[in-house]
Amino acid sequence: MPRTVTAGLDGSAESRAAVEWAAREARLRGLPLRLVQVWEPLPDPLAQAPLLGAEAEQDWIERPPDESAEGLRLRHPGLEVITERRTGDPVDVLCEAAGTSELLALGSRGLGGLHGFIVGSVGLAVTGHADCPVVLVRAGEQAADEHRADPTGIPSAATPFRPVVLGLDITAPNAALLEFAFGAAALRGAPLRVVYAWVPQPPPSNETPGYAYEAEAPPVAELEPRNAFMLGRALEPWRESFPDVDVAEAAVEGSAGSVLVDASRDACLVVVGRRVRKARVGAHLGHVAHAVLHHSPAPVAVVPHA
Repeated sequence: MPRTVTAGLDGSAESRAAVEWAAREARLRGLPLRLVQVWEPLPDPLAQAPLLGAEAEQDWIERPPDESAEGLRLRHPGLEVITERRTGDPVDVLCEAAGTSELLALGSRGLGGLHGFIVGSVGLAVTGHADCPVVLVRAGEQAADEHRADPTGIPSAATPFRPVVLGLDITAPNAALLEFAFGAAALRGAPLRVVYAWVPQPPPSNETPGYAYEAEAPPVAELEPRNAFMLGRALEPWRESFPDVDVAEAAVEGSAGSVLVDASRDACLVVVGRRVRKARVGAHLGHVAHAVLHHSPAPVAVVPHA
C-alpha cells in the first residue's frame, strides 16, 4: 500500500477537525488521505438490543466515512481520499494503520481557557505506541488558525503560516525529530522556531554525603551562552539541508512544558518527540509531551524516535 496521511474518524467534532487538518496536510505532501473508522464490537447483551442490530451497525459504519470523503473531495479538488471501515480495538487498528502512514491525525477535545484540552485514552495510547508521527488536533481547529491574521486583523487562510515550533533536547538532538520539524516548516514556507528549555541544577546540599567532592553546577550566567552555542551547533547541518527555512532558536530558562505551551500560542504546529519503548504497558509519553498535548492551542505532532 502506498504511504498516506491517515486520520481517525468517529463522527465527533474533534475527529472532523483532525480530518480537515489531515486533508490540508495530504495536499501539502502530495499524498492520498486515508480515513479510518473503527467499529468496536459491543458485548453480546448490548449487541442483541433492537436499536443496535445489524442494520444500525452497518449504517453507523458506512455513512460517516463516505459522507466525509465526498465533502473532502469537493473542498480539496484533486485530493485522493481512501476510506476504511475496520472492526476491532481502536488502539490496535489505528496503530496498525500508522505502520503504513507518513503521519496519523487524531482529534483532541478543546475545553478552552486555562483548562487545556482533553486527550482521550485512545488518543494517548495511539500516540504512545504508533510507529509514525501522530498529530493531535483540537476541536474547532480551522485552516485560518494556522496563519497570520490579515492586515485588518481578520483570520485568513491566504496569509503566511505562523511558525512551526520545535522542542529540542540539545543533550540528545534526534535526527528524526529535526527532519520532521524542518520538513513541516519547508512544506508550509513557514519560519521554524527551535526551543530548548533548561532548569539550573540546584547546588549540592551541605547534608549530602560527599558534597565537598562534587563539582559545583555552573552559574546561570555561564549556562545561557553555553546552551545557546550547543543549540546553534545542533542546528547547523539542518540549516544547510533546508536553506530556505528561516530558523530562529532560543535557549530559555524554565520548564520545558510551560515554555513550549507559551510558544504554541503563535504556532501553526508544535513538534515534540517521544522515545520508542517496546513494552506494551507503562508510560510511553514523557511529561513534556503530556503538558504540550493537553494545553497547546495549536496542533501537536509527537514524533517517535530511538
